[in-house]
Amino acid sequence: MKNILLFLLALFLLPAFLFAQKKDSKITVAAYYFPNYHTDDARNIQNKGAGWSEWELVKAAQPRFPGHDQPKIPLWGFTDEKDPKVMEQKIKAASNYGIDCFIFDWYMYEDGPFLNRCIDEGFLKAKNANKIKFAFMWANHDWVEIHPYTRGTNQKLLYPGKVSPERFEEIGDELIATYFKKPNYWKIDGKPYFSVYDIQKFIEGFGSIEATKAAMERLNKKAIAAGLKGIHWNMVAWGQPILPVEKVPANVPELMKLLGFDSATSYVWIHHATLPDRQTDYNLVRDQYMKHWDKAKTEYPIPYFPNVSMGWDSSPRCDLKSEWGNYGYPFMNIIGNNTPENFQKALQMTKDKLLADPNGPRILNINCWNEWTEGSYLEPDTKNKFGYLEAVKNVFN
Repeated sequence: MKNILLFLLALFLLPAFLFAQKKDSKITVAAYYFPNYHTDDARNIQNKGAGWSEWELVKAAQPRFPGHDQPKIPLWGFTDEKDPKVMEQKIKAASNYGIDCFIFDWYMYEDGPFLNRCIDEGFLKAKNANKIKFAFMWANHDWVEIHPYTRGTNQKLLYPGKVSPERFEEIGDELIATYFKKPNYWKIDGKPYFSVYDIQKFIEGFGSIEATKAAMERLNKKAIAAGLKGIHWNMVAWGQPILPVEKVPANVPELMKLLGFDSATSYVWIHHATLPDRQTDYNLVRDQYMKHWDKAKTEYPIPYFPNVSMGWDSSPRCDLKSEWGNYGYPFMNIIGNNTPENFQKALQMTKDKLLADPNGPRILNINCWNEWTEGSYLEPDTKNKFGYLEAVKNVFN
């Protein structure tokens, strides 16, 4: 009789156990989104002229050496992302193939926004916007003229990333009122996810670590007063700079702790990996990054959300009249052999590594949904069609 009762109890508890196991294995897959593929942004009109978007660099791209896979041609055409119907196509594909969230590169400067029409007019007005979550990575780095860059010329500073304390208070109010309270804004434990790309510029704006922490705490209290549970602060950590204006802080783990960040992540593999060859093999870069991940799990005092990069090729941002070579961004070596199959293997390795840690996070991000001019995108092209999105679906869906 006792054995029968134990059997019935096990039979009763089995569905709950299986559900718990399934729930525990669910990984949130976020993809960075770079919003410079729409026409008539006010700053671009002033700097580039009416009708310009970064598609112009994609259209002009050419092979720079034998075997160089350029140009990249979008299967959907050179669409305008501020059109809600265009964004509806993107949202449908992303959600169908296993992307849970777009993390928009969000540009907000002392004198106002940049590239916001993609989000405000395209994404948020799309009829199916609620099919996917969205969040912001504040791309608070200096914006210099490299679209394209003529080698040897001064990289003109157009928009400084540093903002004043007073301006940050305004930015925080706008984030809460306009974005954080939306039902499809991505929240972790009820807190809207907000990522900071350049921690150096962030601190520089306030003048000290103490003042920076105080500003973060004020924004956190504002979020709670608005009915949220606070803010999930995420820091983008670099191991080495890419953009010419980037400077890597020497005390990243200490800054995470002192400022009270909730999590850390990376934007792209090559922040933590070198490209020794003109076409460095994708799997070599992957293995370098995996070593960084192991190190981050040990050294960082907060959870680390891993990154999977689809590729790297910044040559479309190089003036075609300039000599090609590995001279520094955007003239730099690229990642080769980044086939959909190798990308899928990297995704699977990342998934397995996340699930192997019972107490670790269940979040990863991908670079990128649409970094066409840096050779890292999930959107379908004419060569691989939906191959990279199918890789995501095969692993996570």
